[in-house]
Amino acid sequence: MSVKLVVFDMAGTTVKDKNYVGLAFQKAMSAHGYEVSIAEINPMMGYEKPLAIKMLLKQYGCSETEITEGLIFAIHEDFVSAMIHFYQTSAEVVPLPNVADTFLQLKARGIKIGLDTGFSRNIAEIIVDRLNWSDMIDILVASDDVPRGRPFPDMIRKMMEELNISDPQEVVKVGDTEVDINEGLNTGCKYSIGITTGAFTREGLLKYHPTHVIDDISEVLALIS
Repeated sequence: MSVKLVVFDMAGTTVKDKNYVGLAFQKAMSAHGYEVSIAEINPMMGYEKPLAIKMLLKQYGCSETEITEGLIFAIHEDFVSAMIHFYQTSAEVVPLPNVADTFLQLKARGIKIGLDTGFSRNIAEIIVDRLNWSDMIDILVASDDVPRGRPFPDMIRKMMEELNISDPQEVVKVGDTEVDINEGLNTGCKYSIGITTGAFTREGLLKYHPTHVIDDISEVLALIS
């Protein structure tokens, strides 16, 4: 069965990320009195960000009564503000190697390109605009566009519905985190591919049983040929 859609994560998969996201997350947590390490933050990076905040607060030792919606919202707002400023102004906002060429080759084969992300839509749209990807991708779904973020299949299913794709075996998922891999597996995608350009090493990704692990995004082309 031929592939009709490839869904890519953003930060760490298609967009260069030298842990800017993790550092912004750390700063937002610190502003509210919660000192967490980058090592604790990185495994959470693929999740919908309000959920990641809740998970980190629990890990920090906060009780259920301490973890209020208001606290989560306030930390997330600080994170969003930092990320919007970064993606609007930093010269470091660039695609990872071979992303544009991979997108063009997929489009030449008639394969749709989707982006999904743990970011909220306001951040995701800034990245797409900044990189001039509006004409290169076919669909963008952010974590706040669906009831449940990754690792649930909601974002990919929304793409499939909007693109009139009924069989997940016609879809491939590519991402750099545990939740990217599990999103693809939970959707039933033909392939759920881990990539080593972001938060996890090859060994770290293999623990979550991806169908493949790649070191460069261009390797997707050979896998789906």
